[in-house]
Amino acid sequence: MRIFSGIQPTGSKHLGNYIGAIRQYVAGQDSGEALYCIVDLHAITVAYDPAELRRSLYDLTALLLAAGLDPRRCVLFRQSDVLEHAELTWLLASVTAFGDLQRMHQFKDKSATQRELVSAGLFFYPVLMAADVLAYGAIDVPVGDDQRQHVELMRDIAIRFNTRFPRSGTPSGAQAGGSGEQVLVVPEHRIPEVGARIMDLQDPTRKMSTTGGSEQGTVYVLDEPEAILRKFKSAVTDSGREIVRSPEKPGVSNLIEILAVTSGRSPEQVEGDMADARGYGDLKSAVAEAVVEMLAPVRERYVKLRPDEQALERVLADGAERARAIASGTLAEVRERMGVGPRRSVPDRR
Repeated sequence: MRIFSGIQPTGSKHLGNYIGAIRQYVAGQDSGEALYCIVDLHAITVAYDPAELRRSLYDLTALLLAAGLDPRRCVLFRQSDVLEHAELTWLLASVTAFGDLQRMHQFKDKSATQRELVSAGLFFYPVLMAADVLAYGAIDVPVGDDQRQHVELMRDIAIRFNTRFPRSGTPSGAQAGGSGEQVLVVPEHRIPEVGARIMDLQDPTRKMSTTGGSEQGTVYVLDEPEAILRKFKSAVTDSGREIVRSPEKPGVSNLIEILAVTSGRSPEQVEGDMADARGYGDLKSAVAEAVVEMLAPVRERYVKLRPDEQALERVLADGAERARAIASGTLAEVRERMGVGPRRSVPDRR
């Protein structure tokens, strides 16, 4: 089974990124052929600083390696190093409905915050995301709950392409997924059952985020232990003393979810184990200690890896070469099916 996921190099990665994505990446190395892409082309669809983008890309590369990604067991690469992503985006645009792109929640949210320019790149963001995945024939796409709509769109794009440009001998209208009968594999999203949405500690009705969230309510992967303890100690909870998940208790529910995923227990087990707690203070302390224990090794390894940018570049270059070997085959067949460029095999007419 081939796994693909992409992660943006912008912003300091927080606890939600780590639980919802990065830990899933590490686990995926033992579940199939895993490809992980640092999507710098996605990052330039909004205003950005070029020097900051490069610095952040190295930050993220070092962080992913520190978290446990092993270049010998997965393919870790930079999106812009594999030119097939950009070309496939344009080719897939021909089977992407304009109305579908208009309905994308992320476009609506991000375009509302762009004061000077809403770029066409931001509008086309979901098509590039589809190209990222479809280029590799990936079936398993681990994403956060907020990316569900994008994965549904890439499925629609793959099905529409396969229907319009079938392989020879494939019945028109067939919608095979990973069977190998179609040019593009129809992927499936994988959203973790626990920890899919880690909420802001100061506003537990909002997802933890590096943009728009509160500094005190956002736990960063590279935070010092003292900072983590302080943030959890001041976390907003709810009225009462009962430690149970409930729609009326978003703050407590968030803490239970975090403690469950960081300690390897189910939310129900956490509720049972905390039944004799003296109050929310005990819950906050337990969560803080579990998060510190989980993140400390990552921070320590990051400090050792980050200074050697040449080594990080070697990892990315090797990953890009391996990724390109897969993506180039997909792109060649897409071009062939669409009648773009010369035929892949021209008969000898002598």
